[in-house]
Amino acid sequence: MAPIGIVARRWTVIASGLLILALALVVIYTGPNAFHSPIALVVVAAIGLAALLLQLRFRQDLPEVRSPVWLNILGLICALTALAADFLGMARRTLDLVSFAAVICFSISGSLILHALRRPSKAARD
Repeated sequence: MAPIGIVARRWTVIASGLLILALALVVIYTGPNAFHSPIALVVVAAIGLAALLLQLRFRQDLPEVRSPVWLNILGLICALTALAADFLGMARRTLDLVSFAAVICFSISGSLILHALRRPSKAARD
């Protein structure tokens, strides 16, 4: 029977591999012109944030760090709105704005998490 640390590490590696696979599929099956689209930026930002959140979930040696839920929900709403832009009849400028808002929300959330991880823990300061 494998120790708990090895099992947790195994799931971390599997989750990381799946996220790299998702990013690779986005890059491989998307034409070069599509990367000028704001939707592509939203997808890549969402994959990056998902990787960071999964790392927090699976790693046991990290300090207790919480992602701002309201910011992630706002980013998710903006991302879904950008994806449904055709059905909603949004103008191109509005689509760009909503996509940019989703990327900003995901970026701020990821930055807050990374900043919290870089702070020395209380045990290390004592």
